[in-house]
Amino acid sequence: MSGLVTHAALRLSRNFDFSGRDLAHWFPGHMAKGLKKMQASLKKVDCLIEVHDARIPLSGRNPVFKETLGVRPHLLVLNKMDIADLTNKQRVLKELDEQGIRNVLFTDCFRDKDVHVKKIVPIVTDLIQKSDRYHRTENVEYCLMVIGVPNVGKSSLINAMRRMYLRKGKASRVGGAPGITRAVLTKIQVCERPMIYLLDTPGVLSPHIESVEVGLKLALCGTILDHLVGEETIADYLLFTLNKHQKFHYVEHYQLGEPCDDLQTVLKKIAVKLGKTQKIRALTGVGDVKVLMPNYSAAAYDFIRMFRKGELGKVMLD
Repeated sequence: MSGLVTHAALRLSRNFDFSGRDLAHWFPGHMAKGLKKMQASLKKVDCLIEVHDARIPLSGRNPVFKETLGVRPHLLVLNKMDIADLTNKQRVLKELDEQGIRNVLFTDCFRDKDVHVKKIVPIVTDLIQKSDRYHRTENVEYCLMVIGVPNVGKSSLINAMRRMYLRKGKASRVGGAPGITRAVLTKIQVCERPMIYLLDTPGVLSPHIESVEVGLKLALCGTILDHLVGEETIADYLLFTLNKHQKFHYVEHYQLGEPCDDLQTVLKKIAVKLGKTQKIRALTGVGDVKVLMPNYSAAAYDFIRMFRKGELGKVMLD
């Protein structure tokens, strides 16, 4: 199998056509209402926890957070590390350090007793106590605000901390689509010693995405509703990305035989393998007949979903 993959990989396209994509259509607004509520709540906040996807640690982080909320100690949590390729972790940390971001933690919030989640309380406690703005009475109570773009695991982080420190279940809704958290919620307790509360917030995208490629990375990781970009567009970029990084798990997963850079060919094979077909009415010389055709949309949906679950291998998109 590996010999076939290596041979076929040499013929794959090294370029992706980013032209003709409508960024404005993908990002219809920057959720200013949510941002204003977050700013209004800032006076109660001791530390910001920014959650982002570990597969795109450099792309798509909202610069507005730094401009409008960056007056508090800050911890960047790169979640979903279990499905990210961390081979170049040190390079990523170096680039973040050059941007002035020195407090970075990789986590996997869906795994019970994640050792990395355990580090959050000691880190934020230290950051708050070292802050010039820290003026407290002896009655120590910390309030943290959890911020980030949509669908990167903010609510999962809150629930993981509650399970870990309070042995309690979900306090915040979790979903596989962006936009689950609609408003800044009331304070959610996550720890007793020290007493720590978190404010969950809605995901806020940047009002200006720097490039179509960054937009596609965000879409591939599920931070934008799929229909705004189009599932076949996302699937096309996914196929290009997997081939570019020589991540050929998709070949084995869907029993394709060899890598391929033609989306329609791949989707047709996926649809046939999964039995995803649909009847289409066709006009022929003998009248209307119904023919069985591959359901390309269903195949694209499955392809994207398998990537997001980590079934097609670990990838770092940056």
